[in-house]
Amino acid sequence: MTTITAIYGSPRRKGNTALLLRQAVEGAKQAGATVHEFVLRDLKMSPCLEIYGCKKDGNCAIADDFQKIRDAILASDGLMLASPIFFYSVSAHTKILMDRCQSLWVKKYWIDKVSSQPFKRKGLFISVGATKGKKLFDGVLLAIRYFFDVLDMELWKSLLYRNFDFEGDILKSPECLEEAFAAGKELVAALESR
Repeated sequence: MTTITAIYGSPRRKGNTALLLRQAVEGAKQAGATVHEFVLRDLKMSPCLEIYGCKKDGNCAIADDFQKIRDAILASDGLMLASPIFFYSVSAHTKILMDRCQSLWVKKYWIDKVSSQPFKRKGLFISVGATKGKKLFDGVLLAIRYFFDVLDMELWKSLLYRNFDFEGDILKSPECLEEAFAAGKELVAALESR
């Protein structure tokens, strides 16, 4: 059975990215996947302290909820990550998770000395920004691609929505919710066809 980890990176429980991710999760479940969901704001995770305790074996030296979410991601076939845009980047909650995965980068490239290889896993990124800026998602997509790379995942698809700011604004655009639901189903199909 296909397993997916879904990560809610918004500080709002009913924010636009959370609503979209919920739809993607439902689509994946309908397609037969098992989905493990994490709300980052509910976890106790320190930012990376760059103490490089991970140089020993690739495990982060800080003991907190990071290990639980890391283990779920590493055991999954796919990942769904949703974050609003804050100053052309991901939310602070999401960035903490990404930075803590520096330990996985250390393991992959310093300890295991892995060279490029085809990705076996796939990820979906969902993001919402309040402005119509032409380059609104340029920086975040670069960061997400490298983040997924360290997880041995390809960025399979991104759902990026502009001009939604206030909680629930996305509900006025049911086509966006339908697109997220379909993406969840399609991700399962893509993972099963590997």
